[in-house]
Amino acid sequence: MKLNIVKNKYNKILSLIAITLCFYGCGINKKRNSQMEVLKMTVEERVDSLLAKMTIAEKVGQMNLYNGFWDVTGPTPEAGSAKLKYEHLRKGWVGAMLSVRGAKNVQEVQRIAVEETRLGIPLLIGFDVIHGYKTLSPIPLAESASWDLKAIESSARVAATEASAAGINWTFAPMVDISRDPRWGRVMEGGGEDPYLGSKIASARVQGFQGNDLADENSIAACAKHFAAYGFSEAGKEYNTVDIGTSTLYNTVLPPFKAAADSGVKTFMNSFNELNGVPVTGSEFLQRDILKGAWNFEGFVVSDWASINELIFWGHAKDKREAAIIASRAGSDLDMEGYVYVRELVKLVEEGVVKESIVDDAVRRILKVKFELGLFDNPYKYCDPVNEEKVIGHKKHHEAVLDVAKKSIVLLKNEGNLLPLKKEGQKIALIGPLAADKNSPLGSWRIASDDNTAVSVLEGMKKYTGNTLTHKKGLDLVVGHTAFIEEVVVNNTNRDGMDEAVETAKSADVVVMVLGEHGFQSGEGRSRTNLDLPGLQQELLEAVFAVNKNIVLVLNNGRPLAIEWAAKNIPTIVEGWQLGTQSGNAIAQVLYGDYNPSGKLPMTFPRNVGQVPIYYNYKSTGRPENTNDNVFWSHYIDVENTPLYPFGHGLSYTTFEYSNFKVHGSEFAIGDEIKVTVDVTNTGNYDGKEVIQLYIRDLHASTTRPVRELKGFELTHFNKGETKTIEFTLTDKELGFFNNQGKYIVEAGDFEVFVGGSSTATLKDSFILKH
Repeated sequence: MKLNIVKNKYNKILSLIAITLCFYGCGINKKRNSQMEVLKMTVEERVDSLLAKMTIAEKVGQMNLYNGFWDVTGPTPEAGSAKLKYEHLRKGWVGAMLSVRGAKNVQEVQRIAVEETRLGIPLLIGFDVIHGYKTLSPIPLAESASWDLKAIESSARVAATEASAAGINWTFAPMVDISRDPRWGRVMEGGGEDPYLGSKIASARVQGFQGNDLADENSIAACAKHFAAYGFSEAGKEYNTVDIGTSTLYNTVLPPFKAAADSGVKTFMNSFNELNGVPVTGSEFLQRDILKGAWNFEGFVVSDWASINELIFWGHAKDKREAAIIASRAGSDLDMEGYVYVRELVKLVEEGVVKESIVDDAVRRILKVKFELGLFDNPYKYCDPVNEEKVIGHKKHHEAVLDVAKKSIVLLKNEGNLLPLKKEGQKIALIGPLAADKNSPLGSWRIASDDNTAVSVLEGMKKYTGNTLTHKKGLDLVVGHTAFIEEVVVNNTNRDGMDEAVETAKSADVVVMVLGEHGFQSGEGRSRTNLDLPGLQQELLEAVFAVNKNIVLVLNNGRPLAIEWAAKNIPTIVEGWQLGTQSGNAIAQVLYGDYNPSGKLPMTFPRNVGQVPIYYNYKSTGRPENTNDNVFWSHYIDVENTPLYPFGHGLSYTTFEYSNFKVHGSEFAIGDEIKVTVDVTNTGNYDGKEVIQLYIRDLHASTTRPVRELKGFELTHFNKGETKTIEFTLTDKELGFFNNQGKYIVEAGDFEVFVGGSSTATLKDSFILKH
């Protein structure tokens, strides 16, 4: 009897366990089935499903971007705007944040968004990863001088790898603004003056940031900025108005943006300027008609910092309410630090002033990018402190940025072959305020990097021990603190050290002088009316030249400079830009010939600031030449029209000869492929690379065309003595242009083709294009 009772109890226990396991297993299976069902849904279906659950306030919250506002590892903010932002975050009224970095910090803000809000929608974490995160590549204008698209893509990949390890999933780059005005400080951030080269670079950078799959853990969403025409700000002054014609808009400004869109860029940023009397943040023409309409762009548009609120200051909106109406209708999807949408948009939708469909469209676009990044599947995918420690500053990253830094250097002049330097037996004087500088070479827009972490030119040259190297600063370039948000104070009075530097130069075999701009003299808010060497540097240069003419001038700068005196007097000039973390090693390796310079200028260098804006692809005008030997033609009376150094210019330690150039045929029909070939021979004593450039001219068109337009280039390595045949193919894509209504057309007519090593190439052939 007792035995039966024990058996019955045992059977009951087993049954309960079995039932429990059954329910537990069924629960797991249901959860797994649910997850499988979700995974089977398309991104669009998942977006629609989530959007249907959202309140108006939650939708508008996704359109709100806040700057980092408190120490996330510290106490909760209890007062002021930080408290307000924190409360909005916990309510689900924040869709994205910027300037929050570090895996632990990002994990904490994501935790609040995912675990403390009703719907648990993860945040986009944006940051200005402009030319690197911690390990810095050259500034973008310098990288553009490499004309090496693979190296530029690799540079962006390094930046994305380090930034993603620090929790960032979105960068406000690349800047693809075309600009012809070096007074504008932000030329350092772009690809130069040419839309063809700029378009190729835009695509390379987008690919580098976003990788092959946006859901990869080391890929981040890119942002093409500033849409549009920001690079044409009047007088080169930051945040200024823009007034250009439709021909310039369609043929010069928009192509790099279209290239970025075609390359799958996920976001666009609008800009601070106006166009046709409308601040572009409120431009329906740009954002709705062109970007989201004609181009069918499926990503979202973020405003630049507070630019929606600034519609008021432009005199375009009466107040924040009206600014919200204008910007949302125009297609600005995400309000960066403007406080406009979060305060006004819910009420405007409830009142029927702004259609809910406009909000839905914006939110759908934002959510789509979040899904594509994989944030809904794993909100903490970018938040691994162990991986952050392992990835940032990796040796391979330093090797990659050194590689692109060397490729970015442009040899402007080398009379008497002072370069490359001999590796032994010389007395070298290294002079200049930037020669030992470890901070300035990092350039502008490097807010995640650490100060004074660049390799200086002095450090780079010290690695070559066969010569006697003596360093003298000469003078200070700047005085005072030079933080990112402050203006640089230039030294115009203190000459301490100049006499000592001059005395050292007297006995040197070669003087290497490192002069230029401080890293914070270019970039946003750093417009200049003079393009000369700042401060007392020109005086130092002339004083050294008076005692020793064997000078190698190394420029560190973020924009083209007007150095006409130097170009006339100094035998050797190297454009060394601001090359980032490995700056000094790159420059030293070029100076000593361990790397043969191959860079070409992506922007024209003027003779003086009075020539600005100056660019190679100008229009002919009705009086282009002095045919009648009188004053009445398009020119200056005090300086010639030609630039100091033209677009595409750059020398090598070897020489290249171009021959057998021809267009294979004289007449073609629209739609034909036109084959162009040229033989290029390395006639010098070094192996080297050359950027072979092809330009066209449409001689007669319904709207006037530039005297030359870059339509192809090949970066090619040549062993000394080697000849290669370089082939280009011209199609309708290269031969057409946009009319003033934005329609791409190809017209019959006469064309000239030029090939050479710069935009002043003299080899020419021609053909006729027929219907």
